[in-house]
Amino acid sequence: MAIKAELDAIDWKILRELQDDGRMTNVELSRRVGISAPPCLRRVKRLEDAGVIRGYRALLDGPALGMSVVAFCLVGLQHQSDAELKAFAARTRDWPVVREAWMVSGESDFMLHCVASDLATFQGFVIEELTSTPNVDTVRTALTIRQVKDEGLVAIQPSRTEVKS
Repeated sequence: MAIKAELDAIDWKILRELQDDGRMTNVELSRRVGISAPPCLRRVKRLEDAGVIRGYRALLDGPALGMSVVAFCLVGLQHQSDAELKAFAARTRDWPVVREAWMVSGESDFMLHCVASDLATFQGFVIEELTSTPNVDTVRTALTIRQVKDEGLVAIQPSRTEVKS
C-alpha cells in the first residue's frame, strides 16, 4: 500500500518519537531526531497540516479513575444499507461508554471498544441502549481480563540506517 504523504527518514523519526511521547518539547524532539529546533518545528507543522499527525491527547488510566471494566461488543445489523451503517455509526458518538467504534467485515458489522465504571453500568448500556437500538440484530460481548499490550496505533520501525548506527 502506498504512503499518502512524502516522508523521509527524519519525518519517520519525528512520528515515532511523538507517538511515544507527544508532550516533549520541540527542543527535545529535535535533539532526538538529530536536527536543529527550527526545521524540526517546521516538519511537525507540515505533518500536522498534511493530516499525518491528527492531534495530541493525554492517555488516562481508566482503573485509576474508577473505570475498570473494558469490553468489546460485536454488533450485527439487520440491514446494511449505506444509510443504516451511517446511522448506527452516528449513534455510537452519543454513547459515552463507547470509546472507539470500528465498522468491520465478517459476521459482525461494528466492533465497539467500551469502558465503564462497573459491570452493572456496562450491562445496562448493552441491554438498555445497544440492543434496543433500531436495526441492531445481534450483540456479542467480550469482557477483558487484562491488557497485555499498549502501543501507539501505528508501528514505526527504525530505518536500516538507524539500526546500524
